[in-house]
Amino acid sequence: MNIKDLHTEDKAVSAFSLFKSEKGNATSIRILKDQKLKEHITPIPALLVCMEGNVIFENENGWREELLPGDYTLIKPMVKHWVTAIHDSQLILIK
Repeated sequence: MNIKDLHTEDKAVSAFSLFKSEKGNATSIRILKDQKLKEHITPIPALLVCMEGNVIFENENGWREELLPGDYTLIKPMVKHWVTAIHDSQLILIK
C-alpha cells in the first residue's frame, strides 16, 4: 500500500485518515503546487511531517518554516496556521 495512492481525486488539497484511536490519529495530506491549506486552528498539539515535495508552514505569530522531505514541525494548539505548497507535496499530520 502506498500513501500517494489514497489521494485519487484531483483536488488542490486532499486529506485521508490513515489511523484513528482514542489517543490520537494520523492523516495523509496532499497539497498540489501553488495551493494552500487554508488558515485553521487545532485545539491540541500536532506534528506535521513532509514526506515528499516542498511546503511553507506559517502561523499567526510570524513563524515561517520551509519543509523538505524528512523535515517536520510542531504545531502549537490554538495558534492559527496555514501551509502553502511550493511543489506537489505529501504530508503526514499526527495528533
